[in-house]
Amino acid sequence: MSAASFEESAAERKTARVRCVRWTGTGERAKLPTMPRAVFADVDENSSVWAATSNPGPPLAPLRGDLQADLVVIGAGFTGLSTAYHLSERFPEKKVVVLEAKRVGNGASGRNAGMVLHWINGPELESPERARRLYSLTSETMDWIQGLAVAHGFPLRFRRDGCAEALTDMRRAEAAHKEAETLASFGLPIRFLSGAALDARLRATGVVGAIFDPTAGRIHGLDLLHGLRGVLLARGVSVLEDSPVIAIEEGASHRLSTPEGSVQAPAMVLATNAHTPSLGYFRGGILPLHSHCVATEPLDAERWRELGWGELAGFSDDLDRIAYASMTAEGRLVFGGGGNAAYSYYYGSRTTPVGSTEPAHRFVRSILDKYFPGARDVRLDHQWTGTLGVTMSRMCSMGVTGAHRNVYYAVGYSGHGITLANLAGRVLCDLYSDHPEPWRDLPFYQAPLRGIPPEPLRWMGYHAFTALTGKSPRR
Repeated sequence: MSAASFEESAAERKTARVRCVRWTGTGERAKLPTMPRAVFADVDENSSVWAATSNPGPPLAPLRGDLQADLVVIGAGFTGLSTAYHLSERFPEKKVVVLEAKRVGNGASGRNAGMVLHWINGPELESPERARRLYSLTSETMDWIQGLAVAHGFPLRFRRDGCAEALTDMRRAEAAHKEAETLASFGLPIRFLSGAALDARLRATGVVGAIFDPTAGRIHGLDLLHGLRGVLLARGVSVLEDSPVIAIEEGASHRLSTPEGSVQAPAMVLATNAHTPSLGYFRGGILPLHSHCVATEPLDAERWRELGWGELAGFSDDLDRIAYASMTAEGRLVFGGGGNAAYSYYYGSRTTPVGSTEPAHRFVRSILDKYFPGARDVRLDHQWTGTLGVTMSRMCSMGVTGAHRNVYYAVGYSGHGITLANLAGRVLCDLYSDHPEPWRDLPFYQAPLRGIPPEPLRWMGYHAFTALTGKSPRR
């Protein structure tokens, strides 16, 4: 986001106030009055609003000793638990083990902005048939999520009253208007918002139009994961927390070691997205990119309407380093991204932040205030960092690898992870069942993962490119 790609100086970070900018939508910046640091008082450090408002249940025991299984899943986020769910439903006789390094949903599945979106990031919509199929596929996944909660009787905070892509430039808005009309002509419920229709949903400084998808939404992802956890345990699936995989011996039968035990299984699922390179897979194809989020104190709907948020579940903008936001059931605005300072890559593809994230969160706050200047005095209650698995093409990949074709994976969601990671469970179950036919013609099936150079070129190239262009590298 070149309009606000700045970092605070060391001297500024030592002060009790932070500089903001006014954004005009044209790349210009103008100084605003400084913002009291009091809005950051009592912030819950690196705990997502979803974790703070969820009921995870008692911790699950770690793996101790040696287990035999039919299939072992690494990771208890959306990809891992949706895969375990489909497998346990189709193959109830098989022993499925899920290994989670920390707690269920501790990774990106519990550290996102909560937006549940249609489409697959990366591919062009080449034809009406392709557009309708991809929209239908992601819509079916949303329906499956809702139906899952009903069928198994667990609470799920999930609203589907629409998300928007906000346009901040008239030329891009005109192109987006034509795109929305084209998609509508395909029979899809997409429309362009401007004027009063836009103001009713999003009245944000610098936004001149929006593509609106009325059936996308916002979900409390940990509601879903904790509900799935209960279903899987009742089915006899072993979900083991505090069990990081520290070694993998791949073969016709894999051996996965944790600090206190091991699992032997003839099939393995990599449900680790941005963490996958640390296991030794796809190091040249996945870039772990850290995105920083904040969440405000709760306000009632009328107050948010006054500040510019109307009938909308969430939005993202159209800039190179996107900002994104959603509204929780409790009336908290979740806001993330917005510029180079809000996205971080650490040397060696580290998946935990290095040093203080405070400057990044202050930057995120400044972008929130650009869009909603009346909210400058609204207190922040939470700030956290989530790690995205980004590919150079922005296309995710779902498939099978390994010398024995028994390593299943779904990675690289590049910001569309909630819908796609839950879809992945269905895809990987079919691949494990040797039934790839429904997916062969889709762009993510066995999509190649490549193009990211080794260190130190990776770190140097990323930071040089983003500093010079304000964009994230891609091909």
